[in-house]
Amino acid sequence: MVTVELYKDDRDMIKSFRVEGHTGYADRGQDIICAGISAVTQTALIGLMNYLRQKPVYEKDDGLLICKLPPDLSGDDVLKAQTILGTMEKGLREIELQYRDFLQIRVRRC
Repeated sequence: MVTVELYKDDRDMIKSFRVEGHTGYADRGQDIICAGISAVTQTALIGLMNYLRQKPVYEKDDGLLICKLPPDLSGDDVLKAQTILGTMEKGLREIELQYRDFLQIRVRRC
């Protein structure tokens, strides 16, 4: 199972996310659920890296992606980051609706 943890502040703004695990839905290279989750989360990371003046800190490894926004993010970058991350969350929730046995999304408060 893949677990996605979204770390949100008291204003419901996503400050970081963590994606971990493998779905086990199909063999490596054939797993459409894993591919969908990877595409959505990695596209969000690419968006953050390309559109924010202050870059997020991230870590990628086999079956793991962690991304943290800079704590002093300000101005237009806040809106851009929340638009990108909010869209990522919506995409992941659609995958979760169809494949609950393979993806779980948790919201954590930070």
